[in-house]
Amino acid sequence: MAQRDKQTPLPSPHPPPQAQPKPKPKYEPRPVEKVKDPIISQIGDFRRYQLFFFLIIVLCKFGSGWHTLVHIFLAAHTPQKCLTENVTDACSKDCKKMEFDTSIFQTTIITEWNLTCHRHSLASLSQSIVMTGIMVGGMAFGMLADGWGRRPAFLLCCFMQLVTGLIVCVSPYFWFYCVFRFLVAVATGGTMTVSFVLIMEIIGPKKRELIGILYQIPFNIGHASLALFAYYIRTWRWLQFSVTIFSAIFVIYICLVPESPRWLLTTGRVDKSVKVLERIARHNRAPTETIKPEIEAAYQAMASKQPTKKGNVLDLFRTPYLRLKTILMANNWLVVCMVYYGVAQYIAKLGGDIFLNVLIAALLGIPGTLLCVVLTKYLGRKLTLMLSNGLSAIGLLLLVFLYKSKQLYQVICATVGLFGASITFPNVYLYGAELFPTVVRSNGMGLCSMVGRIGGLVAPLINELSWYGAWITPLIFGIASILAVLGTIFLPETRGMPLPETLEDGEKFGRKVKT
Repeated sequence: MAQRDKQTPLPSPHPPPQAQPKPKPKYEPRPVEKVKDPIISQIGDFRRYQLFFFLIIVLCKFGSGWHTLVHIFLAAHTPQKCLTENVTDACSKDCKKMEFDTSIFQTTIITEWNLTCHRHSLASLSQSIVMTGIMVGGMAFGMLADGWGRRPAFLLCCFMQLVTGLIVCVSPYFWFYCVFRFLVAVATGGTMTVSFVLIMEIIGPKKRELIGILYQIPFNIGHASLALFAYYIRTWRWLQFSVTIFSAIFVIYICLVPESPRWLLTTGRVDKSVKVLERIARHNRAPTETIKPEIEAAYQAMASKQPTKKGNVLDLFRTPYLRLKTILMANNWLVVCMVYYGVAQYIAKLGGDIFLNVLIAALLGIPGTLLCVVLTKYLGRKLTLMLSNGLSAIGLLLLVFLYKSKQLYQVICATVGLFGASITFPNVYLYGAELFPTVVRSNGMGLCSMVGRIGGLVAPLINELSWYGAWITPLIFGIASILAVLGTIFLPETRGMPLPETLEDGEKFGRKVKT
């Protein structure tokens, strides 16, 4: 019996389960180069997510070009003639009946509300109201983005642009039209400022200059495409509708645009910043294990320097070096908007085909923008800005001495000035975004945009001075460009540098250390 008990038990018909191999990850994480910037150290300098994010955000720039410059066709010059017998002046008191020439445009706001004769200045006033709205919007949404977040500010201005733009299409009265064009412009100013900040805050220094400059090209394309829209749509209400309805695509932003992880970090929302960064890292096939400890460590280091607080526009002027940089950058914006819009109006008034004139003037900005990519990469932001302002100054000051010469020579000089401004425009966006610290970056860009719109407001007034002397207008633009060159000498170079985060970083950034 004992022997039976010691018999070896029969093997089980079901073998014991073997350990299953661990499933392979969906992707092999690609290491991220660790740099001084804690955000870029987690998601990479410029990978697939940053490219996707750029491509969807840049859609709003088409609308910026359309809504800013569509006035050229909404209020296009519409000739009129008097139908009263023996009266040729349509503005004469003896003219009892007149009609508009609708051979080019079927309807404009000029024909809609009879903005002629003693009311002709109201058309220009409506565009001044638009530029004022862009100025207010850039500043207001910049402050909203710094205080309450980039995402809510961006979504608000996008949908505000859609709704108010559609209301403009059904305007019953001129002043109703002006009010809602102002609101459209406020929203447009917001999209210009906040969208650029959103993009710049997740892109590393290696690609920042390229993306920051290419971001401006859709504005030029939007400007140029207005000529095509207006060529096929000769009624102002449907033209306004056609440039507004595109904004319906912005509904995708609700799902695709997260809050800026950089803003979340600098305002103390570390956990939310980590979640956004982990999602971006997965899209970029970057490691996610170290994000939480490294971001928490970066926040502790940042908090030890300066307590976290929401920035405001006054912070830009509290310390001497940051104040100087703010004033000089704002001056560059003032000059480029003044020169760009002023000279573009000069070229547009040379006569001929209005559609062709607008198309050429708009397309001129594209080679200038592309050249800016090369120059800022190899020469830096500072030297490029000095050269482009200098080029504008040369062309415009030559025009001072050639104002009595052939029209061809005047056009060439004006074109040189405009081409220089087309290089300057994308550079001031890039340079400004890199110069201001994160806690007040939207405020700084909003302030610069506001000052730039003042330049756009005074440009038509400066053009009017040509009635007193044809040399006065280019002289003012040329001197302004020279002053911009001189002021840029005192700005620091930002190429390849990590973005300043706090106000303390902003004050120290670019300051030479005494040894």
